[in-house]
Amino acid sequence: MHAIVHALSITGSMTWAITWALILGFGLSAVVQAVVRKPTIVRLLGDDRPRTLALATGFGAASSSCSYAAVALARSLFRQGASFTAAMAFEIASTNLVIELGVILALLMGWQFTLAEFVGGPVMIVLLAVLFRLLLRERLLREAREQADRGIAGSMEGHAAMDMSVQRPGSFASRLFSGAGYTSVAHVFVMEWAAIIRDLVIGLLIAGAIAAWVPDQFWHAFFIAGHPLAAKIWGPLIGPVVAIISFVCSIGNVPLAVVLWKGGISFGGVVAFIFADLIIAPILNIYRKYYGPRMALFLLGTFYVTMATAGYVVELVFGGLGLIPSPAQAKIPDQGVSWDYTTWLNIVFLILAAALIVRFARTGGLAMLRMMGGSPDSHEHDHMDA
Repeated sequence: MHAIVHALSITGSMTWAITWALILGFGLSAVVQAVVRKPTIVRLLGDDRPRTLALATGFGAASSSCSYAAVALARSLFRQGASFTAAMAFEIASTNLVIELGVILALLMGWQFTLAEFVGGPVMIVLLAVLFRLLLRERLLREAREQADRGIAGSMEGHAAMDMSVQRPGSFASRLFSGAGYTSVAHVFVMEWAAIIRDLVIGLLIAGAIAAWVPDQFWHAFFIAGHPLAAKIWGPLIGPVVAIISFVCSIGNVPLAVVLWKGGISFGGVVAFIFADLIIAPILNIYRKYYGPRMALFLLGTFYVTMATAGYVVELVFGGLGLIPSPAQAKIPDQGVSWDYTTWLNIVFLILAAALIVRFARTGGLAMLRMMGGSPDSHEHDHMDA
C-alpha cells in the first residue's frame, strides 16, 4: 500500500506542476485553430516543395493534437489533396512542435530540452522529406492513397473530420473577438483536452509507478550510463524502441521521459524517445488500416531513422555547445501542493478553463464529444455566427 501511495503521490505532483502549462498551451492553440480554416490548410499543402513543408510545419505546430488525432487529421488532409510528405510533416509538427510540449519540458526537465525539441523537430522533418524523395515510390504512394480513400476508421476520426474554425468573414481580430470566436475557441480547447486526456493520465500513472518502483540501477544498466560514449550511441537507438512498447504518446510521454533521463538515458535518447510518439504500437496498427501494411512498414522505418538521427544531431550540437544539463540535477516532482507560483498560476488558468468549458457545454459541445470517435467521412462541424 505504501508503494502505491508513493507512486500516486508522484503522479499527483507531476500533474499539479504541469496543469497551468497545459491550459495555456491548448488555449493558445485553440485561438489559432479558431481562425484558420481546414480548406485553407489543404489548399496550401499540395506538393512537397520546401516552402510547402515549412507551411505544413507551421500549421502543424499551431494545430496541437494528441498523436491519434494528429494521425487521423493527416490522413484527412491527404485524402483532400495535400501531398503525403506535407501531411506527414504536419503530423510530426502537430505533436512535437507545439507550445504546451515546450512549456512542460521546461517545467519538468529544463529549458535545454525545450530548445532541443524545437531544434530536432525541423531536423526530423527535413530528413523525412529527403528519405521520402529518395525512397517513396509512386506505386506505394498510389496503394496508400487507394487504401486511405476507403475511409477505414482508426481513432479520433470524428475529431479529425470536424472543422471548428469561425466560418464568418472578417479580419483575424473581428472573428476571434466575436461570439462565434469565443464559441470556436471553447470548442477547440475542450475537444483537444478530450483527445489527450487518456494518454496524459496513462503517461502520468506509468511515470509515477516506474519512478516509485523501478530502481535507478536498472535504468543505469539498461542505458549503459557507466560508459558515456556507448550511452550516447545507444540512447537515440533505444529511445524510440522504449516509446513503441510503452504505448504512451503525445504529451503523456513527457513524464516518462523525466524518469528515463533521471535513469541515465542520453540527452539525444530522450529527444528521440519523445519524438517517437508517432510510432507506438497502436499507431502503427492505425497506419496499417489507413495506408496498408507496406506503407505502415515504410513509415516505421523512415520515422525511426529520422527520430534516431535527430537525436544524434541534438546530442552532437548541444554537447558541442555545452548545453546538455547534468542528469544528476534531474528531480522527479514529489513535493505535492504548496503555496507558490505554480499554485497561483493553476488557480488562474483553471478559472479560464472553467469559463471555456461552460461556453462549450452551452453551445452544443456535448454532442460534439459523442462524435469524436465517429466516421472519418462525418460532416464538418459548423459554428454559428453568434
